[in-house]
Amino acid sequence: MRHKSSLSEQVVLITGASSGIGAALAQLLAERYPGIRLALAARNAALLETVASQCSKAETQVLILPTDLAETEQAEALAHRTLEKFGRVDALINNAGYGQMGPLELVPAVAARQQLEVNVLGPLALIRALIPAMRDQGGGRIINISSLGGRMAFPFGGLYSASKFALESLSDTLRMELAPFNIQVSVVEPGPVSTNFFKASAQAVEQAVAAPEKTPYRAAFEKLKGLEQQTSSRAWTSERVAKVILRSLEDHHPRPRYIAATGGGFLLFLMTKVLPTPIVDAFWSNFYGIDQVAKDWQERSQQPSS
Repeated sequence: MRHKSSLSEQVVLITGASSGIGAALAQLLAERYPGIRLALAARNAALLETVASQCSKAETQVLILPTDLAETEQAEALAHRTLEKFGRVDALINNAGYGQMGPLELVPAVAARQQLEVNVLGPLALIRALIPAMRDQGGGRIINISSLGGRMAFPFGGLYSASKFALESLSDTLRMELAPFNIQVSVVEPGPVSTNFFKASAQAVEQAVAAPEKTPYRAAFEKLKGLEQQTSSRAWTSERVAKVILRSLEDHHPRPRYIAATGGGFLLFLMTKVLPTPIVDAFWSNFYGIDQVAKDWQERSQQPSS
């Protein structure tokens, strides 16, 4: 089969499409490219229906596929059902994901496994299921939505960063392995986004960590609650990030990485190439309240035992 060059002729599969960046991208594609066919996946069927209704107003054919990417079988079924409906997938946008926040010491094994299943193993299963079809049709695009946290690690974000570091390395490998088949692989790295990420992260902490206010990290847990407000001035809207993803789809020679954050490139250079590790550690410790943990623990340790 011939690889279709115009987006208006293509089939685009977007995961995490019920809200946030995924929903914004679906609507942007429907508005810009009449005739495009969209396969939208997420866990919440009702929200997917709403997004599909908005996209269909632009005469876009939309297939909604409620899917839990934590289940490898569902990820594979998502690929097969999209191919059955449209006969091809020209672009895959692996956008679904979430952030399991909390100190590594306290996050239970089941929560750690869930983080890697949703952010790494689900996307990988979907990619593997679609590669043969993309190869047979003459090419395709795979765009994995990572994060600046996929290039830098920070306190309380160890599992989230581990999942995004893994997604970045998989993307680099796939970019080289799939080049002979004209399957192009890129990564998009958002910074803070005006979604409910930090609120959802705080909820994930509450679900994963029993009585966080009673742990040795209680001071940092308090700091975590205010991070969304602290980063709001630098946060991008979902629509703005979606435009970067669209650019990665439109570029004839897509770049390996696209940064979707104000000053993101400079921050990465500064944190990973310029500043000494102790300075970087001190910055993140202050930002996430780990320095307050040290003070709190010292004060508690000095208190006489009853």
